[in-house]
Amino acid sequence: MSSRCFDTQQIKAEALRLGFSAFGVARAEVVAVDAAHSFHEWIATGKQAGMHYMANHSDKRLDPRLLMEGTKSIISVALNYYPQQQLAPDEYQLAWYAYGKDYHDVMKAKLKALEAFITSTLPFPIQTRVFCDTAPVLERYWAVQAGLGWIGKNTQLILPKAGSTFFLGELFIDCDADSYNTPLPNRCGSCTNCLDTCPTQALEAPFCLNSGRCLSYLTIEHRETIPALEASKMKNKIYGCDDCQRVCPWNRFAQPSHTEEFYPSTSILSMQKEDWHQLSEEQYRTLFKGSAVKRAKYAGLMRNIEAAKEGFTKN
Repeated sequence: MSSRCFDTQQIKAEALRLGFSAFGVARAEVVAVDAAHSFHEWIATGKQAGMHYMANHSDKRLDPRLLMEGTKSIISVALNYYPQQQLAPDEYQLAWYAYGKDYHDVMKAKLKALEAFITSTLPFPIQTRVFCDTAPVLERYWAVQAGLGWIGKNTQLILPKAGSTFFLGELFIDCDADSYNTPLPNRCGSCTNCLDTCPTQALEAPFCLNSGRCLSYLTIEHRETIPALEASKMKNKIYGCDDCQRVCPWNRFAQPSHTEEFYPSTSILSMQKEDWHQLSEEQYRTLFKGSAVKRAKYAGLMRNIEAAKEGFTKN
């Protein structure tokens, strides 16, 4: 171990003080052969659907040291977003992660604060770089390598005795840690709740998501008309889908987030079906200011509402 290293426990303590739910450190190196093979196969079979950017910069995805020259360690953190309150079950539904403010902004601010702490604490100059779902980083893979949890059959990262309702972020650093974490064993066992419950069978096999059939992809990323078969399975979902998380046994341990920015908006919680049907673009901008829902844009959200409304009418 190089003498130029950081105190893992000291930085973990600060990360937890900043509100992160979990912290771990992995050695920066080339992604394991089996993980790289799975990624290439997923792309080759078109399971990224219209997310063509997933095929870009595969060299950097599979070797994080190409994203920042000199990277030796990858700090991985998780931040809980499980909502304090939920939308009434008979109203239109948004994915839990979208109840509050945009996680990109919240996570980046906390990661920057952790970065500043590390920089001010170490007695030697360092180079760092912060990531939160904004660069070609295999976030769940590195969270596993850093010992945060394991990837479930629904392809979500699952934290032991905590569940899967977490945002992930990374901090690359060009020095060694005084200790590194190790991966945890997969604890899904024989459970297939997520595969059995997926409304569109987008989970075609354990650990294999076909994005083109996934309601989260179709209601958020997809810009065209939602295919009729998948639209017929939406029920009351108008932004995202949490079905595979709702039925995961590990999420019985989920605790409400204490990050204020993720507290559910009272304006959103009070929305009723007729309010959604009559939503104007100006109201949309006000309702979702600083929210991740802006990803779908007004036209996309109204497309989703119309599809959900039609499904209710037919049923």
